[in-house]
Amino acid sequence: MAKYVFQPTDIKELKDQYDLVVIGSGSTGMTAALQAHELGLNPVIFEKMANFGGNTNRASSGMNAAETNVQLKHHIVDSYEEFYEDTYRGGGELNNKEMLQYFTTHGALAIDWLADHGIHLDDVTITGGMKIKRTHRPNSMAPIGNFLVTELLKLIEKEEIPVFNNVHVDKLEETDKVISAVSVTLGDGAQKQIKADAVVLATGGFGASKDIIQKYRPDLVDYNTTNQPGATGDGIKLAQSVGAGLVDMDQIQVHPTVQQDTDHAFLIGEATRGEGAILVNGEGKRFVNELDTRKNVTNAINQLPEKSAYLILDTGIRAHVKAIEFYDHIGLVVHGDSIDELAKTINVDAANLGKTVSDWNGYVADKNDTEFGRSTGMDRDISQAPFYAIHIAPAVHYTMGGVKINRKAQVLTDNGHPIKGLFAGGEVAGGLHGNNRIGGNSIAETAIFGRQAGEQSYKYVTNLKH
Repeated sequence: MAKYVFQPTDIKELKDQYDLVVIGSGSTGMTAALQAHELGLNPVIFEKMANFGGNTNRASSGMNAAETNVQLKHHIVDSYEEFYEDTYRGGGELNNKEMLQYFTTHGALAIDWLADHGIHLDDVTITGGMKIKRTHRPNSMAPIGNFLVTELLKLIEKEEIPVFNNVHVDKLEETDKVISAVSVTLGDGAQKQIKADAVVLATGGFGASKDIIQKYRPDLVDYNTTNQPGATGDGIKLAQSVGAGLVDMDQIQVHPTVQQDTDHAFLIGEATRGEGAILVNGEGKRFVNELDTRKNVTNAINQLPEKSAYLILDTGIRAHVKAIEFYDHIGLVVHGDSIDELAKTINVDAANLGKTVSDWNGYVADKNDTEFGRSTGMDRDISQAPFYAIHIAPAVHYTMGGVKINRKAQVLTDNGHPIKGLFAGGEVAGGLHGNNRIGGNSIAETAIFGRQAGEQSYKYVTNLKH
């Protein structure tokens, strides 16, 4: 099947005025634009990079939601309360409770909204820090990010929503303390002012900004990052320039399992562990509950002398994580016809690795990990040859901090007053995740708060015009 290629709107079609300017073309931005358009607004999306989709393209595991029809079809009975508790506990109980309450009660609606638009997430897996399978993904088990970006772009194209790439938003303009326009620089260097009744910041986080990381977390400045090069905190700077408050800026998540032996850092998604993979150290032994929170797994890896580890999996696990095909295709996966052969290839003690895998298979059979207390991601053991290993180490992955917003996606000043005409959602906004984001919650946040930003900007613009 031919790969879908999205054509951006010709810059000649750029107008001087839109109801809504959406800055950023990841899942948050596209969802906000689609929702606002369906309600009757005339939105435009500006993307500063040549390519569309931002960091969403790199998401691999899925989208968390509770009390969904999909879960029930898989005989999983979940509750908003349990989703809330898992996320609250996972975030060190530092999450913004108002945002978290909205988030956990609107996930199922977002899954339904996507399904109504032909985007079906009918399979369910689990990620670290969750007690129940609520990470929704496509039936093909394809990585969610690229799947979602492709499907949303098709909808944007069908609805004829203008999307311009290589357009950098330099400034938010205000009239009487109300957002009224944006100043932009076009790809050819020309500068222009575009009037707008409202603006949605959907610019993502600052995981690729050494400057901002240096300011808030100098201890992380030398880490590699899983982020695309455009994730430089532009939306945070834009919001600050009009008086927005910031929250949790020092809360930066390091993802424990990132393959970094090539020029690019490749995130090996949590679904790999969720479907049964284990982690071993340089001696071929397990050293952590692989599905503990990202923070705890990262700390355990950093305490190893080699500060890296190997994911160990087999053909059965591989069949349930389609992303492994991609990792293998680009040379990140080591193969072995037996555990002994795999051990030799990755240079760990074969007897140790053999015993580790054999012990693990026993824990899976008994549904009881007596060593590290792991209780999830134990649906299948590691017994089906050939066997595989992926070398991983922690890297900067996600910025929990950002612009201060409320549950209505309104951008707030430090003292909590909404800035009229300015909305934000996704990774640019802070507060939802506390001190640790749980896998599957970022894509959920893009859909839930993307929709909310679209709905609330529609409500705001409609009131403005009447």
